[in-house]
Amino acid sequence: MPWAACLAGAVDMMREARRAAVIALGGNALAPANEKSTIYDQFRHARESLGPIVDLALDGWNVCIVHGNGPQVGDELVRNEAAREEASPLPLGVLVAATAGWIGYMVQQSIENALRRAGSPRDVATVITQVQVDQHDPALANPTKFIGQSLSPERARELEAEGHAVKPDGRGHLRRVVGSPVPLAIHELRTIRRLVDDGTVVVACGGGGAPIYDHPTLGWEGVDAVVDKDLAAAVLARDLGAELLLILTDVDAVYADWGTPAQRPLRQLTAGEAEQMDRAGAFGEGSMAPKIRAAIDFVRRTGGRAIITQLDMGRAAVRGDAGTTITSEHA
Repeated sequence: MPWAACLAGAVDMMREARRAAVIALGGNALAPANEKSTIYDQFRHARESLGPIVDLALDGWNVCIVHGNGPQVGDELVRNEAAREEASPLPLGVLVAATAGWIGYMVQQSIENALRRAGSPRDVATVITQVQVDQHDPALANPTKFIGQSLSPERARELEAEGHAVKPDGRGHLRRVVGSPVPLAIHELRTIRRLVDDGTVVVACGGGGAPIYDHPTLGWEGVDAVVDKDLAAAVLARDLGAELLLILTDVDAVYADWGTPAQRPLRQLTAGEAEQMDRAGAFGEGSMAPKIRAAIDFVRRTGGRAIITQLDMGRAAVRGDAGTTITSEHA
């Protein structure tokens, strides 16, 4: 067999041997809740925080990254409102796509620089992704998804007077909330799959993806809402056939009795145990609960494993040395 053909065959075997992981990265990793980050701060956070994801790529995993955009899309709404006398405001669905573009640019550039320093030739690409939802999803009329920074009581009253929903988050901070429909399918799945199978590190479903629905006469139409990035990551991981869903957040593990003197980390959970705790209200609705539900859905549909952990513990968690691992009852 000619040398070139042998090399091509070896490359194909390496691609087939790579394990696939979908990694859900919180928007707060780039814009921490305790600071009002400038774009330069966010670039710095990206370059400092993405090491564990780069490590997985260097370890041979096929990697697809889904990032949040809660702080960023909220800031974009503020910019739109402040400038509405000078420029026509953009709807929320368009702002989701816009933030997916520039956050994807930051993440893509930061990962590519790190891979180059490590001597890896792997490509990195961002796919602006649309996510199909039900236009009649009840969640659209019941806003629960926190976006933006904390609000002063005065600003919260102003927004409520304008018809916007405001609620206290898990830390007691007043924040804007918007509708968050359940993701049903990833519209650009085939494109993402081709890139991932080829070994490209892909950034997809940014901000949970721009929500769309299939109109009977107009075709695909946008929805002014924000899809939860963890739920979108679970759908993407399921449909890609990934064996790992890694949810990176700002706590090291899932805790029982969180916020009490008896709190303790849970290192292993079955989907059934996690579901039972969720039904009992053990997890914050605007924080840990969507992550738990995404993990449950993924492991039950695929038999794979889901891990929830802190960003800088990602690699250790994949080895089983940190975080909370959720598996199916038959794992």
